[in-house]
Amino acid sequence: MTSLNRRRFIGTTTALSVAASVGFHSSSAAEEKSTVNFALVGLGSLSTNQIAPALQKTKHAKLVGIVTGTPKKEKIWADKYGIQPQNIYSYDTYDKIVDNESIDVIYIVLPNGMHKEYTIRGANAGKHIFCEKPMANSSQDCRDMIAACNENKIKLGVGYRCQFEPHHLHCIELARSKKFGSLKAIEAGFGFKIGNPNQWRLKADLAGGGAMMDVGIYAINACRYLTGEEPIAVTAQETKTDPKKFAEVDETITWTMTMPSGVNCYCSTSYAFNGINRFNAYGDKGWFGLDPAFGYGGIKGRSSAESIEFDATDHFANEMDAFAKCILNNTETKVPGEEGLKDLLAIEAIYRSIQTNKKCEVATA
Repeated sequence: MTSLNRRRFIGTTTALSVAASVGFHSSSAAEEKSTVNFALVGLGSLSTNQIAPALQKTKHAKLVGIVTGTPKKEKIWADKYGIQPQNIYSYDTYDKIVDNESIDVIYIVLPNGMHKEYTIRGANAGKHIFCEKPMANSSQDCRDMIAACNENKIKLGVGYRCQFEPHHLHCIELARSKKFGSLKAIEAGFGFKIGNPNQWRLKADLAGGGAMMDVGIYAINACRYLTGEEPIAVTAQETKTDPKKFAEVDETITWTMTMPSGVNCYCSTSYAFNGINRFNAYGDKGWFGLDPAFGYGGIKGRSSAESIEFDATDHFANEMDAFAKCILNNTETKVPGEEGLKDLLAIEAIYRSIQTNKKCEVATA
């Protein structure tokens, strides 16, 4: 087995980037400005441990503002990242960000149930929006968020970091090029054993769902970007080993998705145990996959022909730089609100299948 040629990968990703930009032209603003200023809304674990550190590595994105409901965090973050007092907001003063010309993008890192409100308020303030996944609790919420951003003529991106990671990009190219023939089936899953029973991820109003909304969405998104298709039908089953802990949300779900081309996807997610973190794609001439696939680092790949090896990158830095360049060059992001909407439509079909114990069609965007 031989390692992949990194030069070939650079050529591939460059081609993908160029293709994504066809039909758009750089604005005069791109010539005048090379950095886009971000404000983080919500300073929990993800912002603290991943996003803020990543913003210290970006070339075109800069952390300049914060929105927090915890006053004691204000000085800590101001001292650590040099954030000016005029760029610090509470949830009560959030709407005043409309008057702050030094902030270009609002990155929403709140519980899922709060994404819609703060996206719409941010859009009404004229700021570009980058929102963590899942995009919202429902497909209708997603549609409302997209409409608000369109009405305010600002960009909306969703935090699908894996779509900016080299191993995943190469696997997309393997699928598109049919190196291993036409895809016939995909196996994908992501899960972990969740801890604190009082956390927001186990509250239906804040999380929208359990393992499926949190990490099962990675499997759905992988199946979609590997095939380049939208699922047309799903069949799903749910298991609960701890009904008290998971009284409001799902614990473990397995499901199948059928794609228009006939590719069958066999997927799973769980909050009950560790170890699921992979995808494998099977063609009529071979196979390829990643295991682990969806974590923040340590991604490893292999195929029936060669190993899949690339240097580790910061997924969050990659996605924020890419979104910043879309703003600077007035191009479209490859992870727009419509991408988040399509995942929610699949998730809603999965929940309907569980409730009805029947195969369910996936609604169209």
